[in-house]
Amino acid sequence: MNSMYFTEEHQLFRESLQEFLKKEVVPHINKWEKEGTIDRFIWKKFGDMGYFGIAYPEEYGGLGLDLFYTVIFLEELQKINSGGFAAAMWAHAYLAMTHVNKEGDERIKNEYLTASIAGDKIGCLCITEPFGGSDVAGMRTTAVKKGDTYVINGSKTFITNGIYSDYLIVAAKTNPELGNKGISIFIVDRDTPGIASTKLDKLGWRASDTAEIAFDDVVIPAENLMGEEGKGFPYIMQHFALERLVMGVNAHARAEFALEYAIQYMSERHAFGKSIDKFQALRHKVADMASEIEMCKEFNYSIAKRLNDKQYVVKEASMSKLLSTKMADDVIYQCLQLLGGYGFTEEYPMARMFRDSRLGPIGGGTSEILREIIAKMVIDKKEYKPAT
Repeated sequence: MNSMYFTEEHQLFRESLQEFLKKEVVPHINKWEKEGTIDRFIWKKFGDMGYFGIAYPEEYGGLGLDLFYTVIFLEELQKINSGGFAAAMWAHAYLAMTHVNKEGDERIKNEYLTASIAGDKIGCLCITEPFGGSDVAGMRTTAVKKGDTYVINGSKTFITNGIYSDYLIVAAKTNPELGNKGISIFIVDRDTPGIASTKLDKLGWRASDTAEIAFDDVVIPAENLMGEEGKGFPYIMQHFALERLVMGVNAHARAEFALEYAIQYMSERHAFGKSIDKFQALRHKVADMASEIEMCKEFNYSIAKRLNDKQYVVKEASMSKLLSTKMADDVIYQCLQLLGGYGFTEEYPMARMFRDSRLGPIGGGTSEILREIIAKMVIDKKEYKPAT
């Protein structure tokens, strides 16, 4: 335990969460991975334990805890070896619910945030589109105001919880001619007529329900607008810092888990009369990987501290996701190699980790897009300001 960031209370929370995951989640993971569906009961159990309310206000049933409880939540989810299950949980708690908490009015918070914290409602965040992934400003989905309603038309894709969710946080253009200044955010009930979801067949994250969602003349009340009309783009941008840090933390945690597994395997695997963890070439490979993991982890903890202190860390969070996800990909690739043929079999955990980790440099902003964002800040001195 790093006492610079974690207290004894943090450690007790980690131990309690580990026990919960071991008892309530791990026995079902292989079934959920195989079937591609997470049973509904586990959401309620997470809610009952308070895990969805870690970062949220007490008046809505949350715990109001600091960001390092969230870091622990993310790290431990990576150690059950199902990137899909982990994504379903954190996409609900830190993508959808973040917008409900920050932009929702009292009615929306009382109806949706309270139920989300309790595990009674599942949310998803709908930003990415088939024709515009990381280019948020280029979205084509529209929301046209008609009287006291908005009519939404368009499509979204790669939406985690796109099938399971009870409500959708949808970004759409209310004034297309204004570009990114014409984007607004809405909350939409799943059972609203005109919504159709199609599950995508993916390389990894097999347990999660990543979906393409179509909106065909979906009519919602005008009161389902979240925040101010036209402020959707800055709302999305300011929450990207948290999303990118989430993915950075996920990356260092899964890399650490993979390396721990590989080291244990090396201590048990023998060749030429000794365990393979005694061969210098492999030992030095482990030393390099451990160093890279530790560097990313320490950087991510420092960003979490600054974000917890209400600092605007879009540059650092972008760097976290860029470097940590690349590191995790490299480390897990090498860990699979250390297992030899067993690393290539589904009987051992590394094959699933290898598939799941590959999404890191893609989801939540590709590495290529992140490099351009970072370059703009470093070279062009561009400043991304929070929404006011």
